Amino acid sequence: MPSLGDADVDSAAASTRFARNIIDAYSLEVSAKSIPALTAVASRILPATAISIPYLPGESDEARLAAARAVRELGFEPMPHLSARRIASRAEFELFIERAVAEAGVERCLVIAGDSPHPKGPFSDSSSLIETGVFERAGMKVIGIGGHPEDHAVMSAPDRWNVLERKCHTIEKRGMTPLIVTQFAFDADPLLAWVKTLRERGMEHPVRIGVPGPAGVAVLARYAALCGVSACASMWSKYGISMGKLLGTAGPDLLVDRLAAGLTEAHGEVSLHFFPFGGISPFVKWIEQYRAHAARAIVMPTSAS
Repeated sequence: MPSLGDADVDSAAASTRFARNIIDAYSLEVSAKSIPALTAVASRILPATAISIPYLPGESDEARLAAARAVRELGFEPMPHLSARRIASRAEFELFIERAVAEAGVERCLVIAGDSPHPKGPFSDSSSLIETGVFERAGMKVIGIGGHPEDHAVMSAPDRWNVLERKCHTIEKRGMTPLIVTQFAFDADPLLAWVKTLRERGMEHPVRIGVPGPAGVAVLARYAALCGVSACASMWSKYGISMGKLLGTAGPDLLVDRLAAGLTEAHGEVSLHFFPFGGISPFVKWIEQYRAHAARAIVMPTSAS
């Protein structure tokens, strides 16, 4: 029986280590209306896990603040989203941040432009929120911003890189840490290539790669269409979905495996951000199973015969 060489063992051990790291350090997207579901499984989620609270239409600031308080009370780290184009006034923005800090101990936010075609108030994009100075004056430590490994509806690739670099620089200049969070995807290869380019361009900030939680294939397809995520036949195949079985359920096992296998020290600090499209309880069950699988995947060197 052939034995593993030292290089093979080192490679396998590194892959296992990255698999554990990106799973143990994951963050999770939970809407205000899903807080009861989060509460039901809170004991099965690592303390201090970052819980991202999206800025969804139909959910008020009061609901989002209540969600942030609940997340903090459960022992997690709340990270509310701010959708620039949906904010009606600077006063509304400042009040939300002040209350988030005072009532929920919020130290991190994720800022996005939002998908509204026209701004409701004075803010047209995430940069306009960052440049107000409201975040650092309130004591924010981390500002999350969007990363776009795939196409963007209105920006070319060079524009996306330039905007990302400028945002990171502005956040750092204001004494906070940038956190780059990507949209979810189904193919590891462009994600790994994008992070590699990010590092080559000198951006060494933490990255959270968006990953869909286990869900029905039809549900995944619907969210992909809504969010402008590429989901061609070849990507479905890499994700483990057969085009002839679109009524089943799919989990991100292969995607996470490929990410863990492809990550190296050169990719820097990378973790996962999960979108639990199929529900929070099924996601927690999946991640427990995946973590157990990763823990068993320990490669022991064998002596040459």
